[in-house]
Formats: sequence, C-alpha cells, structure tokens
Amino acid sequence: MRSIAIRRTALAATAACVALLATACGGSDSGSGSGDKGADAKGKESAAAKPAAKALTADELEKAALAQGDVKGHKIAKAAAKDIIAKKDIKAEKEVCAPFANALMGAEVGDPAAFTRRTVVSEPKKDSLKDSADTEKAFKAAFDITTTQLALGTYDGKGAEESVTALRTAGTECAGGFTFTAAGEKQKVGKITEAQVEAGEDAAAWTVELGEGKDKLQVKLVAMRQGASFASFSAMNLAAAGVGGDFELPTAVVEAQAAKLA
Repeated sequence: MRSIAIRRTALAATAACVALLATACGGSDSGSGSGDKGADAKGKESAAAKPAAKALTADELEKAALAQGDVKGHKIAKAAAKDIIAKKDIKAEKEVCAPFANALMGAEVGDPAAFTRRTVVSEPKKDSLKDSADTEKAFKAAFDITTTQLALGTYDGKGAEESVTALRTAGTECAGGFTFTAAGEKQKVGKITEAQVEAGEDAAAWTVELGEGKDKLQVKLVAMRQGASFASFSAMNLAAAGVGGDFELPTAVVEAQAAKLA
C-alpha cells in the first residue's frame, strides 16, 4: 500500500521534529493551554429540543478554527495543499461507510456551508528527549508524536447533527472493516472499535485499524459537534504504528476546538 495523506503528513512532521531534537521542536510554552472546556457537554435530548443553530460564515469559521498557541505543547497550521485529498476523490465500497472514510482522510462529511482544515502536531516531551543514558528510549520518545488532521465545517439546518449521526452509523455498520480508495489508492480498514470521549454538545470516538501487513497502523477518529459546526479529528502516532501499539485520543485538541466554537 502506498502512502496516504495522514501518513505523509505525520512523517513530514516527525522528520522536522527529529531534526530539532536539541530544542524539542521549538518552544511550546507560548500560547495558552486549552484543556478547559468552553462549556459543559449537554445531553442529546436537550440539544435536540433547541432550534437549529445558524451556520458560521467562512470568515467566522476561520477565526473559530484552532490556531498556533491554542493548545499547549502542539504546533498548529493550516493543512498543506499536498496533504489534502478532496471528498470527490474518496470512494467507499459501501455507501454507509463513506462518511467514515471521508473523516479518516480529513475531508468533508456531508455538505458544509464552509469548510477548513488544520494540521495539529504534538511536541515530544522534553524530559524524555533529555534521557540520553537510554538511547532506545530517547529514540522512541522522539517518535512519540501524534499528528491530528482537523477537518472543520459549519452547516445549515441540522447538517452538523446529521454528520455525527452518519459517523455513528458507519462506526456500527462498518465495524468489521471495509475498503475505500483515496486519490486512486486503495485503503483497507480492518476493524473499528468505539472509544469514549466527551466534548462539545455531542461527540463520539473510535480506534481504527488502517492498512495491513507492514503498512498497518492505528488511527484515532473523533467526531464532535458544537452548535452548527462539526469537526472530525483523525490522529495517528508513529511510535505506535506497525507494532500494535496504542496511544491516547487527541483530547486536548478536541476540547480546545470545542471551546473556540462555544
């Protein structure tokens, strides 16, 4: 299997960080941490009782999207053009699985009125990098970098709610795996397992096995709705790739985006 967008971006981010090990990928203390939630997550019933929220304008969405300094210990930038795969170039073998494939690749889910993408890269822990006495441990720590593709859209009507629902349905109906093509490259999802997350007004998460053989890797996928906006977070960690390793959900990133949208 050839490289896919999420792997290319993660590799590029990791290479940059490895080249800057002496400075731990630059200063991470600038900007405010966003571990605090902008608002408590509300129940589905109360959310359903509210009138549909109004979609943001394209400019409002850009201002609401994460920016450098919004999440402590992370580098944030607009997604590079070379790492973007358009929704029209993603085809799932089963229609019900299509929203899941789109979210995995950082593409639109549904039909947003405005849409933007960000790449969020966690920085290696400085204490681990300083452990020069254990070369193997230091090397592994250098690759303990989680890259998250954030796809953020704002919707008219109930589009944001429907996007979360579509991913929940796909997570159940396609749990045993499915195949899809992205920019002409065939991709295989082996298994989808539900994970636990709380953020925004509604959220869901999954651990996804993507690829096979030597190209097998684990992806964490989070879907989150706040008002008329829906965000998907597709994350991978190179230290956990190909060896059956696990890593945490990009919770700080998800909560920070929910807070900016609140």
